Amino acid sequence: MGRVNDTKIALVTGANKGIGLAIALALGAIGFTVAVGARDGTRREEAVERLRAAGVDAFGVALEVTSDDSVAAAAATIERTAGRLDVLVNNAGISGRLDGGAQDPTTLDLDVLRAVLDTNVFGVVRVTNAMLPLLHRAGSPRIVNMSSNMGSLTLRTGPVMAAYAPSKSMLNSVTAQYARRLADTNVIVNAACPGYVATDFTGFSGTRTPEQGAAIAIRLATLPDNGPRGGFFDDEGAIPW
Repeated sequence: MGRVNDTKIALVTGANKGIGLAIALALGAIGFTVAVGARDGTRREEAVERLRAAGVDAFGVALEVTSDDSVAAAAATIERTAGRLDVLVNNAGISGRLDGGAQDPTTLDLDVLRAVLDTNVFGVVRVTNAMLPLLHRAGSPRIVNMSSNMGSLTLRTGPVMAAYAPSKSMLNSVTAQYARRLADTNVIVNAACPGYVATDFTGFSGTRTPEQGAAIAIRLATLPDNGPRGGFFDDEGAIPW
């Protein structure tokens, strides 16, 4: 499956549904070849078919972000298929169980906290570090970490969720650390908040469409070389941390 050398390649994790699929569609619409990262094989192939039906050059990549082996294999697949990576969107995330006070801080289930951190933070680090060698081969590489304003210590939005919200606070902090480390490279890293989007993640109770939620990711994925680094943004601009 040879790729044209001047075509930009993007990997979107958790791209089989919701905001991830909307990001994949939007990147494809502006000419990216999209690697659809997803752990469920059937859903992954369905997403690839949906993207191709919309005119997007897409291919599936088996990707379980909590598995070192899976992430290493995904990097090898992208290297073999595309040879480099221009954009990484770390979109895969989980909210964690809520039943029985599992995310009430006074009764916090530490297994839930571990599971949420493993996907939302450790998974992002795992994927980012595996993909960095491929990103360094690109002319203007961009990393977008999909966060949430629930992680803002200033805003404190949303319900009390003592596993999910701190996972996004930590993701924002990790994003800043990557930006500092990569300051003298051409890799630009930022965090994005899509807003309260109606997907199965929110029980379809959000006020925004997946397309609206994807817009900030596209903006950060296509920043100019003098764009911001290590920031946290939504459609309105910088978000208080």
